[in-house]
Amino acid sequence: MSEATLFRARAEAERANAEAAVLDNVRERAERAANAWSVMADRAEQTLAARERREAARTDA
Repeated sequence: MSEATLFRARAEAERANAEAAVLDNVRERAERAANAWSVMADRAEQTLAARERREAARTDA
């Protein structure tokens, strides 16, 4: 399982927590956590893509 996949799973779990929350502050905290996990997943995917581009350029050279 890639980091991005793990981060997306955590984001989804936090979204589910937000939907189930009764208290506003708990829902808001879960929404913030979901957003943070999503950002981390995006960054992990960007890092992986950049690494793959560097490796491809290295093998082409």
